[in-house]
Amino acid sequence: MARDTLTGSRIRERRSIAGLRQADLARQVGISASYLNLIEHNRRRIGGKLLVDIAQVLGVEPSMLTEGAEAALIATLREAAAGAGAPSHEADRVDEFAGRFPAWAEVLAWAHRRVGSLERTVETLSDRLTHDPHLAASLHEVLSTAAAIHSTASILAETGELEAEWRDRFHKNLNQDSQRLAESSKALVTYLDESQEGGDDPRGVPQEEVEALFASRGHHFEELEGGGKDIEGLIAGAPGLTSAAARQVAEVTLGIYARDAQAMPLTEFRAALAQSGLDPVALAAQFQTDLPSVLRRIATLPEGIGGAEAGLVVCDASGSILYRKAIPGFALPRHGESCPLWPLFTALNRPLVPIRRRVSQLGRTAAEFDCMAVATPQFMPDFDHDPVYRAFMLILPASGTEESRQDVQPVGSSCRVCPRGTCGARREPSILSEGF
Repeated sequence: MARDTLTGSRIRERRSIAGLRQADLARQVGISASYLNLIEHNRRRIGGKLLVDIAQVLGVEPSMLTEGAEAALIATLREAAAGAGAPSHEADRVDEFAGRFPAWAEVLAWAHRRVGSLERTVETLSDRLTHDPHLAASLHEVLSTAAAIHSTASILAETGELEAEWRDRFHKNLNQDSQRLAESSKALVTYLDESQEGGDDPRGVPQEEVEALFASRGHHFEELEGGGKDIEGLIAGAPGLTSAAARQVAEVTLGIYARDAQAMPLTEFRAALAQSGLDPVALAAQFQTDLPSVLRRIATLPEGIGGAEAGLVVCDASGSILYRKAIPGFALPRHGESCPLWPLFTALNRPLVPIRRRVSQLGRTAAEFDCMAVATPQFMPDFDHDPVYRAFMLILPASGTEESRQDVQPVGSSCRVCPRGTCGARREPSILSEGF
């Protein structure tokens, strides 16, 4: 049912909230109770002075009766209905539900968003427990120290009389190991607490420090547009680059950005987008550059240029993620063991062949994305050397065009948190044994 035909339902709901009888409201606005009954059952359209009079009696703005719940609330309810597998004829009535029961609609939308947030937390923690290098080193330190203490204590407990020299030596080892265990445990707790407060913590991971720098600037650097090359100044002014390795990675990544900006100036690139649309192959031909450069350029455009927000993932031939720009709804693991069904990895099996896939990111809800990927060699190989490939994947929110009716490739974040039990590419059982 269209939203503009639900004004009567909203009037009925607001009248009930106000504690007015139908006859009382009809009398105050100067119409018959039978005519108001037809309006409230959406059998008569309403507007103009009568709508204003009814809104005034009910103590609400006229827009609350004509527009009902906000568009964001309606969209969230539709997403919740789709994720729960609600029948289409029921999902089509979500506007009516939001209009008649706005408070319950807000509760349902909040619960849906809360569950989504918890799911993302599960994914992040699972990936972190498996791959976080700092956490792995800290846990190894704690466990190895605890094992050393246990071994020393066992010797003291199971051995009879010991010479004083050996007994003192074991006691000294116990004291040193216990101090080391206390310090490493405290450091581990501090790391977890700080990471919990700060969200994704890039400390100690150079690539992620660089990604944090790009994210803080919206993945766009005005200083490098128009031929600007003050990369050293950018790096010097970035306190988040805490290590020499991070600064080195930043220098390479910003250099690539500067070359893309020089090859595809922002003004000309914006004009080309307006003329030919978001066609990476055509844009590459127009600017006489390669396809990966165009994909990178699209992902780093300022907000409002190029339409929808674009994500980007880059990996090497081993499948290791080298760069990632996430967009809402598309889960990207911090480290390896990503879903092998991503077009990013398909492109590695078909070098130099552009691949376009419509994918559905599995989870409690299935968000759809338009992905364009290609794998190219980093440099021209010699006769006696094999090429070294990198794959690039641009991620765009799926548009509601005829493409949405084509086959959609289901993909996950990683096997550990993917609910798709019948996937032939699964490497290990999901920890979400009961699904979402």
